Amino acid sequence: MKYRGIVFDKDGTLLDFNKTWLPIYRQAAQEFAAGDRQLAERLLTRHGYAAAQGRFIGGSLLAAGNNRQIAEAWAIEIGKTDRITAISRRLNEIFSVLGAQHAAAVDGLADTLSRLKQAGHKLGVATADSHQGIVNTLQSFDVLQQFDFLAGYDSGHGQKPEAGMVLAFCNAMGLAADRVVVVGDNRHDIEMGRSAGAGLCVGVLTGTSTRDDLQDIADIVCDGIGSLPGML
Repeated sequence: MKYRGIVFDKDGTLLDFNKTWLPIYRQAAQEFAAGDRQLAERLLTRHGYAAAQGRFIGGSLLAAGNNRQIAEAWAIEIGKTDRITAISRRLNEIFSVLGAQHAAAVDGLADTLSRLKQAGHKLGVATADSHQGIVNTLQSFDVLQQFDFLAGYDSGHGQKPEAGMVLAFCNAMGLAADRVVVVGDNRHDIEMGRSAGAGLCVGVLTGTSTRDDLQDIADIVCDGIGSLPGML
């Protein structure tokens, strides 16, 4: 089958997750912990950061959750459950600003996207980050113009692992779901693709998941998006 569209997760797929997000999460945790170093570390380690390994655990809240979900969990930790909306708003601000500063692209990002566009593919992003977060991080690498569709958790298409973001891409591009490839580094990315009826679901190893985490649910697991032009 000839695929005509590709929906990418952002963090861990287009961006190196640990290099990008560890400094961002550290700074956010320090702010919300108000100088309590133990609390700041707890905000990270209780929700997906494996300090001994220096990486985030695949499928954990910090690896796969959206800003609102993180705000809800952190509000409990800091005893401010009446401030979830304000915490979520502040996280959006922190992530948008620091995302542009700390974003680290996966190897061959620009070249891979260019080759896929030249081959005639429509390209989209579906992320647990905000829409503004997509813009702020991807424009740093001069690749934003390669994408035909952007969807964040706040774009009105639902959240992962629901099908909404992929189906919105299909509707916007005029494509049947079975002509679309979904690419991501977490199980919830693949589950999103499955829920939408995507024709091919590809797991990549540039994020928080291992091959063992993905191989039972993805059609293909590869080292990174650089494999896609040849594969498709």
